[in-house]
Amino acid sequence: MPLNHPHSKTDLFLSFTWLALQGFGGVLAVVQRELVEKKRWMTREQFIEDWAVAQIMPGPNVVNLSMMIGGRYFGLPGAFAALLGMLAAPLVIVLLLAVLYGSVADSPTAQNALRGMGAVAAGLITATGIKLIGALDKNAMGKSVCIALAALTFVAIALLRWPLLWVLLAVGGGACVWAYRVLSDVDADRKKAGEA
Repeated sequence: MPLNHPHSKTDLFLSFTWLALQGFGGVLAVVQRELVEKKRWMTREQFIEDWAVAQIMPGPNVVNLSMMIGGRYFGLPGAFAALLGMLAAPLVIVLLLAVLYGSVADSPTAQNALRGMGAVAAGLITATGIKLIGALDKNAMGKSVCIALAALTFVAIALLRWPLLWVLLAVGGGACVWAYRVLSDVDADRKKAGEA
């Protein structure tokens, strides 16, 4: 199935505004569904690669991803259109909610509602992660290595409580070195096959 692309900067702005308005709590699931399944602006594999880059950049992951996509299709103006789409409407909503929440913050009902939303967000993130495992079949490092790296990351953060920076440097750095070696071997094999 061929990939689509945004038709204009206005399309980028409206698409990311709609995406942002759906992203209450578990934005990863919404982003993956909208960009990969509905709009087909990228494949699952491209989404995983771009999401990984967006995660290691400073700032909110989905904002980074939106700017990467906007910049890919329309340069700097596209990046700004996507950024504005991601931030304008949510900013207004968050300001209104902050005013409303300030008046009910001590209410047990409001606190329990927020706990429930947190559980739903965790479920959305887990479901999206499971849905994207199939894309690891095409990863150069192999599915088992990718799953092992994910498990190692989970252990480092959730159980050992390492700071994110150290996990990125240790596990992420090791993954980059491993991927480089694997891809270098693949390139060397291709060159040998071409010479034969």
